[in-house]
Amino acid sequence: MRWQVIRIEMSEGMGGLALEPGYDAAHVTFFWTGLPLGHKCWTASELPFTQSQLASQAARLTAPALGDRILREGFHRPLPGVAALAPLCNSEGALNDVINVQAPLHSLGNAEPADPDLSVSLVVCTKNRPSDLARCLRSLGTLEPSASEIIVVDNDPGSGLTKLVVDGFPGIRYVPEPRLGLSAARNRGLSESASQVVLFVDDDVVIHTQLIRRLRSAFRDERTMVVTGLVLPAELETDAQILFENHLGYFHQGYHVRKFDSRYFDQMRNEGVPTWSIGAGANMGVRRRAFEMNYAFDERFGPGVFGGCGEDSEYWYRLLADGWSIVYDPAVVVYHHHRRDIGQLRKLVRDYMKGHVAALIAQYRRYGHIGNLRRLAITLPVYYFLVFGSMVIKGFQREERIVMAGLPGAIAGLRFAFTGSAKRRQSALRPVAASLD
Repeated sequence: MRWQVIRIEMSEGMGGLALEPGYDAAHVTFFWTGLPLGHKCWTASELPFTQSQLASQAARLTAPALGDRILREGFHRPLPGVAALAPLCNSEGALNDVINVQAPLHSLGNAEPADPDLSVSLVVCTKNRPSDLARCLRSLGTLEPSASEIIVVDNDPGSGLTKLVVDGFPGIRYVPEPRLGLSAARNRGLSESASQVVLFVDDDVVIHTQLIRRLRSAFRDERTMVVTGLVLPAELETDAQILFENHLGYFHQGYHVRKFDSRYFDQMRNEGVPTWSIGAGANMGVRRRAFEMNYAFDERFGPGVFGGCGEDSEYWYRLLADGWSIVYDPAVVVYHHHRRDIGQLRKLVRDYMKGHVAALIAQYRRYGHIGNLRRLAITLPVYYFLVFGSMVIKGFQREERIVMAGLPGAIAGLRFAFTGSAKRRQSALRPVAASLD
């Protein structure tokens, strides 16, 4: 199947909606002055839409995110796992807010502006993917405003492939990092950068032109040490890409702003803090002050070392556990090129779960929080048991077979508890006191 990726900027007016020849469905994202507010997938049989039909759909799809940004209450999305603990809405106050709203879309322009003095370094960590890297670097030319500096960290400098690409982009700094692993590359990027915030993007993304401005706005609170953003699909041209986007949900965390803090962490600590729901390392800003307080990425696991993820969520876990805050803001947008091949996707799912389990073990060793063991011993086994049961009932559909590819990865991740690396670098990851004084 092929799905056409369509982005509609509502501030420029909307016509109708029709598929180009050769596509089976449309993945449509609605923006207002560059701010993403919602998306919807429509099959070929449901299209085309007239202008009025599309406008009606847009109003329904964007209303929740719009309300979240311009109203005090009534539209905010509960944080993962704590829906029952969300405060009750003051219905009378919420209604008054709605009644008093004038031109709601234009009200988005009245939001607190970005801090123009907040310096941002943009860091791309890469390993022997010259085509992806070149596409990513070309997109950086559209940034408005631009980053204070752009750094490419090469995690395999011996190959020479990355340097050859970077040499073709004047003004971009090349930094070699021969130590294996994305975590080592990110730590090198933090140490090399000179800005207040370091924005990490993967080499297989394309940058939204307003990325830096939106990121600055999200760092308004001094206790916010990380901001993650929305990762939208750059293309959905293969079955693997469609499965990744629609059934796995690793990247897309919705269109509502969410703040994770120590109160949230304390509420979820015994159940298992779902830091994997905070966002994606493919689009992540880190306040450099965190690195100066010794919050480094754990180089024992992550892509290139042990598993295909986990190093970012484990990093976020430490920050929350020590009293800092993290913000997910969908205004901070990149477009990701998902894996195109089913075999690559299956391997990715396996590696993701391997790294995830390793991160849970590391978190338990460091803090002793029982929620990490609960997820390892109860939540994950029950989840895979239910997926397998669904496979038996539904006839082993491909979506569920892809999900089950994570089970051997999770089992492989358990080996992390018995490796010598599980006991190394603990002292290097102990931060200084969590204080702004």
